[in-house]
Amino acid sequence: MSIYKKLIAAIFFMAIVLWPSFAMAEEKEELHFFWQIGCPHCAKEEIFLEGIEEKYGDYLEIKRYEISREPENIKLLQQFGKDLGVDIKGVPFTVVGEEYFVGYLSDETTGSDIEAAILDILGVDGPPAKDKSKIDLPLFGQIDTKTMSLPIITIIIGILDGFNPCAMWTLLFLISLLLGMKDRRRMWVLGVTFIVASAAVYFLFMAAWLNLILLLGFIIWIRILIGLVALGGGAWNLKKYFKNPDAGCEVTGDEKRRRVFDRLKEITQKKNFWLAFVGIIALAFAVNLVEAICSAGLPAVYTQLLVLNDLATWQYYAYILLYIFFFMIDDLLIFIIAMVTLKMTGVSTKYSRFSNLIGGALMIIIGLLLLFKPEWLMFG
Repeated sequence: MSIYKKLIAAIFFMAIVLWPSFAMAEEKEELHFFWQIGCPHCAKEEIFLEGIEEKYGDYLEIKRYEISREPENIKLLQQFGKDLGVDIKGVPFTVVGEEYFVGYLSDETTGSDIEAAILDILGVDGPPAKDKSKIDLPLFGQIDTKTMSLPIITIIIGILDGFNPCAMWTLLFLISLLLGMKDRRRMWVLGVTFIVASAAVYFLFMAAWLNLILLLGFIIWIRILIGLVALGGGAWNLKKYFKNPDAGCEVTGDEKRRRVFDRLKEITQKKNFWLAFVGIIALAFAVNLVEAICSAGLPAVYTQLLVLNDLATWQYYAYILLYIFFFMIDDLLIFIIAMVTLKMTGVSTKYSRFSNLIGGALMIIIGLLLLFKPEWLMFG
């Protein structure tokens, strides 16, 4: 073989060997990062991605899209969600190849998963990512630390919201009417029906709040507005605690209460059980829709907390159900005690006043955090 043929063969061989590197240099893989000004988790991921650029910058291009000031980036984000088949409710949102990541916990958890996806699209083997947000405890099994705090604050706010004179007075009057009945089964069914219907109304009310905030969730002033509402509601509750020892409901006047009481008497005294049953449901819906005004602040603040935590759709509604259960638990206990003992009982004014004190302080704290330290409300 002549020297020229050997030279051509060597060049051809080197071209085959080096071609993948040239191709990789020309056509970089892409990482798409959607973020928002003022988002603490976005800022945390941005620091991580700067390190990723240093490591893989020759082969990977990171494209950043800020959504609060660039409306076209919101449309692009929604298009990514449509293509990936995911309902995107917040940022940060990261796409690597066919994989996507919602939110950002830490470099060791979400960051590790993102880097594993990068190595995958680059064709490089790496160690499997370990979810460090999950720990194994004796007796309890595997616990997800990302969602440990949210159930606790759900229970606290739900209970505080439940100790509300507006949510109590109709039930207490209904119990007083039911105690005069001879049919125990009818007493239980009508009372439980009223409580369940009331819970359903409150669930719909909170679901509406949630969907409104999700709809407007990419707009930063929504969080600021909810924070101001929390501060105002907290100040109002504290004012009621110090200025109003009776702690009565200030939404419904005496004349309206009288009309509701008359309607309750009429419904419970109906001989036809099904007419009474339907009447109780209708009255529960009507009364509770109005009385929701009495504690609108806490549901608005709580649903904002849910949105901050980037949950799956079913988790949002599961948390609302948990909230509703503890919101209604005082009503349930009062009703059950009354039905078992056949005696009237209720929550004293003292407990209602203290709910105003604790609830007001909690709302002010949450309001300040929403305005100045929202990352502290992103549990996990």
